[in-house]
Amino acid sequence: MGFGTVGLFVVSTIDSSIIPLPLPGSTDLLLILLVAHRANPILAASAAIAGSILGGYFTWSAGAKGGEAALHRYLPKRFAKRLSGWVEKNGILAVTVSALLPPPFPLMPFLLAAGALGVSRNRFFASFSLARAFRYSMVAWLAAVYGQVMVRAFRHYLSGWSTIILWIYLSLMVAAILYGVWKFRRQGRTGAAPQPAALSAK
Repeated sequence: MGFGTVGLFVVSTIDSSIIPLPLPGSTDLLLILLVAHRANPILAASAAIAGSILGGYFTWSAGAKGGEAALHRYLPKRFAKRLSGWVEKNGILAVTVSALLPPPFPLMPFLLAAGALGVSRNRFFASFSLARAFRYSMVAWLAAVYGQVMVRAFRHYLSGWSTIILWIYLSLMVAAILYGVWKFRRQGRTGAAPQPAALSAK
């Protein structure tokens, strides 16, 4: 399960970053699967927490460096405007709530906005780290207590298909990560390209 824990760290890092993953809740599901298959729940939860904090910091940092321009680059204009107002009003509360709520509640926009709108690094780290630690500790605990029941039920009702379904899930996970990286790089090239208006003004 060592490789699975490393994979969980990687997935949780990407899941909290500005690289979009088409599969919401990837970290939660992978954490549950690992613990249900007898991975050490403390080690698995720690990997999820550490990866999420690292990815979240990358997102906050992108917002801090890019300012409000980063919001318009990665988010739809209407959503960015509403989000900016909510984060400006609530600050750390916005970070904490977004870090605690399960999918499909979006995380990345709130972390990006926190950086862009001046939430300090220390306050961000404290609130985000505590919220993620609480959430993934609870997920790991639930998986440790009820995971074997879930696995037995899964095998009973899907006898002969469990391995195939697991491989399909892992394949989708890899495809989602590759797609997210591709989309992120595409957005980067689009954002870096000079605008026609700017060219005509030169």
